[in-house]
Amino acid sequence: MNDDIRNIVLGVVAAGIGAALGWLARTYLWRRRLRRKQAFFGLPGHSECLLVVNREAGGDGAVQRYDVFALLELAALIKDCGAHAQIVQHDTARQGFGERTEFCIGGPAANRRMAAHLHSLLPGVVINTDAEPGPDRGAFQIGSERYRLEPGAAEYVLLARLTAGQDSRPVFLFCGQRAITSQAASRYLARHHEKLARKHGGSFCLLLKVVNSQAYGPDVVELVADVTRAAMEPVPAARTSHRAKD
Repeated sequence: MNDDIRNIVLGVVAAGIGAALGWLARTYLWRRRLRRKQAFFGLPGHSECLLVVNREAGGDGAVQRYDVFALLELAALIKDCGAHAQIVQHDTARQGFGERTEFCIGGPAANRRMAAHLHSLLPGVVINTDAEPGPDRGAFQIGSERYRLEPGAAEYVLLARLTAGQDSRPVFLFCGQRAITSQAASRYLARHHEKLARKHGGSFCLLLKVVNSQAYGPDVVELVADVTRAAMEPVPAARTSHRAKD
């Protein structure tokens, strides 16, 4: 074997080894990212989760259009984790939380399950569910701050990841002032879950603002504040009574 052939053979071998090492490195990084994603969402391979939605007004099992869009965003995340989802209506989801990951979509006025989660897990959040028109209709009261709804201009939504214990599966809440905010929050979670996992790890509650949805739909979302502490602190009875009358 002359030098030229030997150099060619060595070059091919070196290229093969380099390609194999590169593939192993990419596979390792992909698997590590997948494990972290599965851990954040509480969705190991072949596990099951719940997607809890409200019924569309006047519909027989129908789901609101923007809630369907939110479900599509979440379905992609669930599929990436190798898990399976079951869609249930809010008034048929009569079970505890922690055994399976849950994604609960919609405000407390239309979603009983959401109302129960807010009462149990985020007692510091008071939402005006009065059906009568008024400046505080749909407003969020979190601690000492009030966030009013401005339809089409500024609409708020809570994005929360909550756990009942170290070994329990998380509950994700998408609680907004309008239906379009649920899609915005689910899209925000899909885009930023790695950053959220690094920064928060466990339970958190974020207040997001959907800006000018009339023009931009659910695409322009701002992080207003991390309201975890205020949302988890019970509201004094006097203030709860006062807000309920507003």
